[in-house]
Amino acid sequence: MKQLITELLLQAAQTLVDDTSALNVVLERPKSAEHGDFATNLAMQLAKPLKQNPRAIAQAIIDALPAHAAIRKVEIAGAGFINFFVSDSSKQEIVKLALQAGYAFGRNHAGQGEKVQVEFVSANPTGPLHVGHGRGAAVGDCLCRLLDANGWQVTREFYYNDAGAQIDNLSKSVHARASGIGPEDARFPEDGYRGEYILDIANAYLAKATVIADDMAVTASGDVHDMESIRKFAVAYLRHEQDLDLQAFQIKFDVFSLESALYTEGKVEDTVQQLILSGHTKEEEGALWLQTTAFGDDKDRVMRKKEGGYTYFVPDVAYHREKWNRGFKRVINEQGADHHSTITRVRAGLQALNMGIPQGWPEYVLHQMVTVMRGGEEVKLSKRAGSYVTLRDLIEEVGCDATRYFLAARSADSQLVFDIDLARAQTNDNPVYYIQYAHARICSVLNQWGGSVEALAGADLAPLQSAAETTLMQAIGQYPEVVSNACTALAPHMMANYLKELASALHSYYNDTKFLVEDAQVKQARLALITATRTVLRNGLFLLGVSAPEKM
Repeated sequence: MKQLITELLLQAAQTLVDDTSALNVVLERPKSAEHGDFATNLAMQLAKPLKQNPRAIAQAIIDALPAHAAIRKVEIAGAGFINFFVSDSSKQEIVKLALQAGYAFGRNHAGQGEKVQVEFVSANPTGPLHVGHGRGAAVGDCLCRLLDANGWQVTREFYYNDAGAQIDNLSKSVHARASGIGPEDARFPEDGYRGEYILDIANAYLAKATVIADDMAVTASGDVHDMESIRKFAVAYLRHEQDLDLQAFQIKFDVFSLESALYTEGKVEDTVQQLILSGHTKEEEGALWLQTTAFGDDKDRVMRKKEGGYTYFVPDVAYHREKWNRGFKRVINEQGADHHSTITRVRAGLQALNMGIPQGWPEYVLHQMVTVMRGGEEVKLSKRAGSYVTLRDLIEEVGCDATRYFLAARSADSQLVFDIDLARAQTNDNPVYYIQYAHARICSVLNQWGGSVEALAGADLAPLQSAAETTLMQAIGQYPEVVSNACTALAPHMMANYLKELASALHSYYNDTKFLVEDAQVKQARLALITATRTVLRNGLFLLGVSAPEKM
């Protein structure tokens, strides 16, 4: 419908201007159905070049608009807005489309089957997943679902930073706990991990070491001395723990990549050599530098420190070089906002490789921090983690559905307050409950009716004339657009907001309307409308990774 109206407007504008190619026709949906289905400010755009009053231009555009059966009425509003009222039959047609398409309703082929890789969560294997990782998981998985719904071939990837100082600190922490040294002891590593999960790892390691003689890491005195064995065990233990966290959150990945493999397979060293050959490096003060200023960075960056070892962005460049070599011409990284400083240098390193990688590759979606509240007070600690709230804590408190919705329901670049009390509430104030209850209410009516849902696709929808029915049909008609826009903007929260508005329209209609009336034509039309609404609620909830219960 938007495309149709845009074409009609451009045809009308040709009577006023010689060249319409530069015109930006913007169609908005008015907040109130009284103001039509679509509105445009095109007349106001043309006021300056035509040196005329916007309302006069609006009238000229309306007079020149080609007639079309899909448009019932066009009128001028305010300073010169043009409001379009879509015909009843066109609105009713979207109901039939939703019923006929079912699970496919709202999906499109914009991606044309092109490959896209989405990297998200990518937590260091140093502890349980925290709430911040949970937000990344919710947003990242929703992005994947939206991309898939828009015709992209999606690969989900998790990158483990299983090398470097943090892993060394993990190994030292487990070593200390296995040696009987607690977090309060002065001998405990200064940068060690103090959560109770470290003791769990140490005990599990000691149990294994006493059973498997070949892997023995405990001397007769009980001192743990094989640090490499501890490192491997601790990383594997925590990877398994994180896998359980992800399973509880219903997140699946297609590929897991290891930072350590980039070193053992020589890919970091090979990338560094390629950067040297490209002529974008320099030796200075005993260190190797990448001249990132040539690619927009505010200063050049050290790659290899004078005391040896690479800085943390170098393996990131090597990793993304691998992504490019695997054929991913589009890559999206969903990460915490603390990664902001690395974006420019990673992109600079990729540009410096002279591989034809375009500027602005990869794309980034960065999420802000999450504050967890209970009883009006911030929850800061997990008994198990010792320093943060874990994702598992939230899931156990409020369930997977509420956790996923709440973590994805705000724009990723906004700080998020997660209210545990609200997420647990079975009231209309809880948006998850509110949306799911709308779906369950429809299922209840259809179960009570007991007829053939499939047959409703052929119902005569002419009786759908009330304001509530018009609002609901308009909302259904918006769904494919929301699927497209949320994907284009990489913004799952747009879907969450839409579903809340759709649920509101359904609840209002439900509270004011009888569905199982004696008039068969009216009954069939109303049942068709709420069934189409159920389809959209279910499809939209799926894109958020949230269930659509039939009973509540």
